[in-house]
Amino acid sequence: MDDSVDVVLTWVDDSWPGYMDELIRFHDDPRDLNPNRTRDNLGLLRYGLRSLDMYLPNLRRVYLLTKRPQVPSWLDTDRDDVRVVHHDEIIAPEFLPTFNSFTIVSHLHLLPGLGERVIYLEDDMMLASPLAGGSCFDAAGQPYSFVEAGTLPRQADVDPAKESPWNLALAHTAEVLDQRHGVQAWQRLHHGPLPFFREQYGEVMERYAEEIAATRAERFRSGACVAPEVLFTLDMMARGLQAPAPEMTPRMKGYASLENIWLVTAAQLAWLRWRGSQTLCLNDSFGDAPNPRVERLVLGWLERCFPKKSRFELA
Repeated sequence: MDDSVDVVLTWVDDSWPGYMDELIRFHDDPRDLNPNRTRDNLGLLRYGLRSLDMYLPNLRRVYLLTKRPQVPSWLDTDRDDVRVVHHDEIIAPEFLPTFNSFTIVSHLHLLPGLGERVIYLEDDMMLASPLAGGSCFDAAGQPYSFVEAGTLPRQADVDPAKESPWNLALAHTAEVLDQRHGVQAWQRLHHGPLPFFREQYGEVMERYAEEIAATRAERFRSGACVAPEVLFTLDMMARGLQAPAPEMTPRMKGYASLENIWLVTAAQLAWLRWRGSQTLCLNDSFGDAPNPRVERLVLGWLERCFPKKSRFELA
């Protein structure tokens, strides 16, 4: 059996000329301008690709999905195993420009030439040790579901005026799943890799076509959206088509919230190394003004973890 995989990464850099002007022009809620979601001050994508080069031997191709005309200046786009795809190549014009990650993720299966076995990573995620075939797919080749303790929020528990758009969308996703499968406690996904089969992913997007269309019509994340990655995984599990990952896979989760307090972030990075996490997610929680001392701390840590240029970087 061919165990090769394609990796899809979504990325944006809000320092790109014109991006912030467009973002500000279209926004209508202060939460739409959260810099944690669009900033690229640490260049995490570069380290993510280094980690794939080091730890994913069965990698067939990397797809980078981003907003036109953005392309990382250091990326070798002439390689056969790298493909940059801009939003306007797979997203209908009426939904563009979009600043809604849910809209973007709902199109992953439409990437041209995408293989059947896929792992989706956000641009703040990377591998920390070899990702064996059994880490994301079971013995029969079926993708695992990476769920964790805790359940999705409910509409009654979230305040639309104060809650983050992410949690509002999770509450709506739970409501949509209730309507299809009956009311139940829907598990949360851990913030890490999303393995899937391209065809199955597309089928679930069609299965919830009305909800996906409403999501794509939202230019920013909101409570009118569903989270496609969450919807896909939980729907597959509810139909018995995908199983939770085995107990050993808590190591797949390596999450750190990068805070402006040096000691807090240093402790989280040290904990990740001690725990031996197989994947890493370094979530930007800097707010409006990242602490330069903490930025230097994180960049130094990343250089020690991933010191060697990947094959995807220009010489």
